[in-house]
Amino acid sequence: MKAIKKAVYPMQKCYSIAQIQHNDKPYIAVAAEKEDDCLLFTPEGKFVETIWKGPSGTMSIVPLQGENGAFLATKKMFSPNNADEACIVLVRPTAQGWKEKTLIKIPYAHRFDVLESDGKRYLVCATIKKTKEYEDDWRFPGQYLACELPPESENADLKLQVIVDGLLKNHGYIRRHDKNGDYSVISSATGIFEIHPPTDKNSEWSVEKLLDEETSDMAFADFDGDGQDEMVTLSPFHGNTVKFFKKQDAGCSWKCVYEFPKKLEFVHAIWAGTVKGKQVAVIGHRKGESRDLYVFSYDNGYRAEVLDKDCGSTNVLVYNFMGKDRIVSANREINEIAFYEFEE
Repeated sequence: MKAIKKAVYPMQKCYSIAQIQHNDKPYIAVAAEKEDDCLLFTPEGKFVETIWKGPSGTMSIVPLQGENGAFLATKKMFSPNNADEACIVLVRPTAQGWKEKTLIKIPYAHRFDVLESDGKRYLVCATIKKTKEYEDDWRFPGQYLACELPPESENADLKLQVIVDGLLKNHGYIRRHDKNGDYSVISSATGIFEIHPPTDKNSEWSVEKLLDEETSDMAFADFDGDGQDEMVTLSPFHGNTVKFFKKQDAGCSWKCVYEFPKKLEFVHAIWAGTVKGKQVAVIGHRKGESRDLYVFSYDNGYRAEVLDKDCGSTNVLVYNFMGKDRIVSANREINEIAFYEFEE
């Protein structure tokens, strides 16, 4: 499997990526980790416009379904050492341009999402830590926070509830879905947790620990085609190891079935899903002799192929447009937003 780079655009320390729908057309939004802007592109990688001017400090962008291009984003989350003023903003396209309003201030808000369950929307947020007193101070572990998000959220007085506490180096997040609606999976130095919102008026938030292993990020896909998703992890926190786990028949335990023998320093970018009819994971790392972008797949065993060399990806998103599977990668370490097309 190959990916051909079709378009690039410069952005200092590009980081967060999301696909949004505006006026029934798909677009790609990309925002910077530090001082640069948030920009809008066509799916082919053509620059459209600037959504906001920097500084950004944007770790996550979450589209609001059915709201014609509106999205939520973190701002002022510049690093685990500089996020006392972090917040979530609501951004909407208008006839006068993109308008932004602070929705809620959440120090050290790293990942967040909007979940739908039992006809309600919930704002959830994973903080990487609570606070700090000096550089690289990890004495105040992060949390998973949640509250109901009303339809008219602009002026709502949001009160977050602590669902999980004590999440050291609380970093990874993915949204999943089952018969009851959306739920979260988060990863930290404390392990990986599955968190479900209430499914009816009589239920509460539920938390299950999936893996008792320090993990930076994870994703899920049915790589071997047996009908059950495997879990691919990047570990430890900002670490160098890629592992694949399968859920065991008895109980809810997960067993490592493959560990990629090559160490990928500061492995960070991860996405899993279908590309050209195959379940794959796209993974990138940010340090080392060659900061490559890989695609992992399964063919009588797990295998890895290099998609791009020395690009230093921090986040990736795979999507289909005009019948072609594509990647947008925030190649942070070379200050480049890159758009690729998959080829066999």
